[in-house]
Amino acid sequence: AVLNANYLMSRLKHVFNLPVNRKCMHEFILNDKGIPNGITTNDISKRILDYGFHSPTVYFPLLVHGAIMIEPTETETYDSLQKFIEVMIKIREECDREPEKILGAPHNTPVKRVDTVLAAKKPVLKWGE
Repeated sequence: AVLNANYLMSRLKHVFNLPVNRKCMHEFILNDKGIPNGITTNDISKRILDYGFHSPTVYFPLLVHGAIMIEPTETETYDSLQKFIEVMIKIREECDREPEKILGAPHNTPVKRVDTVLAAKKPVLKWGE
């Protein structure tokens, strides 16, 4: 996990802002500093879903604005790490060239973007029917 996290960090720190640039243990954070078109970490995490990856933890720790925590496990293969890197690079390019793809994501999931304010104010706390 340590090797995987440091590998991803070294490959992605030139694509996204890396607020803490030092060796990491098993996780590291990037953030949305410098991302154009009003795109936030939350938007990026939704777009990641379109590429078949589970969305990373966002906005934690609260000490770093717009943080996205990348935490690969020790069981990730080199190929899966490479695919994730390619996806993150593509998403960063979309932020510049096709912001509507990012701002409207996810596009390929059964549940589209959830209204988080409404979900917090009126949560649905039942399991199926």
